[in-house]
Amino acid sequence: MAIDKDMLIGELIHVDENIPAILMRAGMHCLGCPASQAESLEEACMVHGIDCDALVGQINEYLAARS
Repeated sequence: MAIDKDMLIGELIHVDENIPAILMRAGMHCLGCPASQAESLEEACMVHGIDCDALVGQINEYLAARS
């Protein structure tokens, strides 16, 4: 499975148990906030000043390696 920047944070954290750690290392420390669950990855990246395309690539590389 590949992820994209339109996926909601709430969806992403259920894709794989290690995705929350990847997001937190990138600077998203608010994953427990209920409002963050309804944000897209792109929206969350904009709020935190994170390069969304790079983060999507990093997560997809991780997912591809675990298969």
